[in-house]
Amino acid sequence: MFIFLTAGILIAAGVAVGLFYYVFSIPEPEGLSIAKWPQDFTNSFALWVHYENGELAVDEIGLARLDAYGLWIQFIDESGQEIFSHNKPAGYPAKYAASELIAYGTGNYNGEYTVFTGSLDDSEEVCSYIIGFPYNIGKYVLHYNGDRIARLFPVAEGIVLATLGIFTACMLIYGLVLTRNFAKITGGIRNMSRRSYEPLQEKGMFGEIYGALNKMNQEICHADQVAEETERWRKEWIANITHDLKTPLSPIKGYAEMLADGSAADKQTIQEYGAVILRNVDYTEHLINDLKLTYQLDCGTVPYKPEPVLLTRCVREWVIDIVNDPAFANRKITFESNAPTLTVRIDPNLLRRAVKNLIVNALVHNPADTKVDVILETDSDRYVYLYIRDNGSGISETEQEELFNRYYRGTNTKEKPEGSGLGLAIAKQIIVLHGGDITVHSKSGGGTEFAVCLPLDGTAGGAKITKSSSYGSSAVHS
Repeated sequence: MFIFLTAGILIAAGVAVGLFYYVFSIPEPEGLSIAKWPQDFTNSFALWVHYENGELAVDEIGLARLDAYGLWIQFIDESGQEIFSHNKPAGYPAKYAASELIAYGTGNYNGEYTVFTGSLDDSEEVCSYIIGFPYNIGKYVLHYNGDRIARLFPVAEGIVLATLGIFTACMLIYGLVLTRNFAKITGGIRNMSRRSYEPLQEKGMFGEIYGALNKMNQEICHADQVAEETERWRKEWIANITHDLKTPLSPIKGYAEMLADGSAADKQTIQEYGAVILRNVDYTEHLINDLKLTYQLDCGTVPYKPEPVLLTRCVREWVIDIVNDPAFANRKITFESNAPTLTVRIDPNLLRRAVKNLIVNALVHNPADTKVDVILETDSDRYVYLYIRDNGSGISETEQEELFNRYYRGTNTKEKPEGSGLGLAIAKQIIVLHGGDITVHSKSGGGTEFAVCLPLDGTAGGAKITKSSSYGSSAVHS
């Protein structure tokens, strides 16, 4: 508020100064002068006038000033008769009565000139002179009670001084307030960098700034917490994947050593050893490929080649591939679709990886009797929805929040503890790359549903899960 008051005073002062110069100034050859300048010039012109041998004479500098300013002058003796003139217009007389001279002294602009009068007192002669100025200058005399003005002057002076004192005191107080608040702001920023920030009360003229600092601190604390949790998950993930890599390397090394020292004498034993080595090599390669793919997706360097495909046929083939896998030969997997001829722009190789990751995740992290339903449907010309639903053991709310973090491995891995822990993170990265979205709905002991939404035209961004599957049951395919 004080800032606005100060600004208002400064603006008013500027306007007052501008109006003063606009009303009480006139242009002249040397610049802008106060409107009183013609009277001062007239009074001082006598300095350039003198008598020589009884004759009136005007110095050259005086005449030059008259010419430079576009003025005229006329000298009148005591009888009113002209004795000298310079640049005098034709309409002015050569003789004046006393009343005419008085009228010239108090008169205003006559259409061409404003006339000012002066007198020349010399030891020899006494005369008057008239100077005409080409300006419309108002000449008014203000009459006032001198005694009262003399009494009011000290009071006015005291009021002005008191006002200046109050204004100075207010400025000092306001400066102290600003200094204190700026100190709180800078101290808060400094403490924020040191992670020792204490929330400020959001009140006063700086309430919004304090609120912004408090909010910034909350965001920084949240970011620090996320960074700490991410770092902890990263370290745990590195430890887990290191262990997972050592697990297949141990039998590879052991069986390779037995083959190298000739312990396997017959062909059948050699084939068995070779099969074990090959199986563990495949598993190691799978881990490395997962790690490579997730970082390629994260950096945007993975080849992405979308093309129009019949999505229903593709998803059905992916489900059949899993059904035909000996590891899942006795599992219950169903597939249903309401759009058998649906064409979508996707990268089939990448999306196949994502969908199979979701289905396999539902199979390997649930009991053997868990049923998995794969449902594909669309209800518009913009989006297609894919649901992978199971009736397994479910996922806790805490795990759901971190499920797609590439460093996070859930606790529900007792059915299959091995694995990279990157399957769901890769699935989400691929779906987002297609411009889609993925969400999970689950509760402990109540099963889990992964919902995927993809744009039909393959346009990146914008897809959001807005509905759940309308299917109550599915046909069993395996």
